[in-house]
Amino acid sequence: MSPPASPAPRAGSRIPRGLARFAPGPRGFVLAGIALAALASWIALDASIGGLIPRRGGALIVRAFFARALSPAFEYESAVPAGTPPVALQALAAARRTVVFAAAGMSLALVLGIVLGFLGSTAWWAGDAAGASTPVRRALRRTAAPAIYAATRVAIVAMRSVHEILWAVVLLAAFGLNNAAAVLAIAIPYGGTLAKIFSEMIDEAPRDAGDALRAAGASPLQVFCFGLVPRALPDMSAYSFYRFECAVRSSAVLGFFGFPTLGYHVSAAFENLHYGEVWTYLYALGGLVVAIELWSSALRRRFVA
Repeated sequence: MSPPASPAPRAGSRIPRGLARFAPGPRGFVLAGIALAALASWIALDASIGGLIPRRGGALIVRAFFARALSPAFEYESAVPAGTPPVALQALAAARRTVVFAAAGMSLALVLGIVLGFLGSTAWWAGDAAGASTPVRRALRRTAAPAIYAATRVAIVAMRSVHEILWAVVLLAAFGLNNAAAVLAIAIPYGGTLAKIFSEMIDEAPRDAGDALRAAGASPLQVFCFGLVPRALPDMSAYSFYRFECAVRSSAVLGFFGFPTLGYHVSAAFENLHYGEVWTYLYALGGLVVAIELWSSALRRRFVA
């Protein structure tokens, strides 16, 4: 007995085989939507290509600036007070201060990120990982834990939604030009970002080790600390190294507000049209970023991989 014939496809229900490869899939529609949004934004802003062509005076400044790229200054381009350190030593000292500000900000950001990342994750209260062996624990999981989680997520969004530059402006207006304001300007948004990423990494970590510990009689806190966090720790460490590199660049940018980092010297030299000095400080910043990248890569390969 022959098998029943399959119903014939309706007209227009299938794409010809030769054209199937050109049919847009979900990714194609997403990319097309992004392209249309970019085009609409460009038109709404009236951002013409002609506006990117420098004026005559601007072209001269750009030419003079890039002409010194291969000949950075090793001596000051104007008279300086006696006893002023050479430009190279000044750049090294500014680079050191840049790293100090970044390290101070990141150390506080890590504390905020770990604490808020714990409270902003669901692994410590939702599902089996939190445990609910007593009526008190069940009541806390239904009432207090969701409230703490929601409040923490709101705080994380508030911290990370404001850029460190705006935090610097607000803190400068509140506390004046002091080092604590610069450290907080880095720590607050970076702490919020770390908390968000840490909480998501903890929630997405494999639960097999935690399930084994819970089956062996471990407490909910032990399950979280020894079963969930170690599985997410490599990714958390790698992301922390990346954010430290970003903190170094943010620390340099804060120099434009008057803090004694590399950005301060870049701004002062540029305002005085000392382009050779500007390139000296820019090369110091580039070398600093490269050195930190090599150092963090070596640590990731040793402790994370």
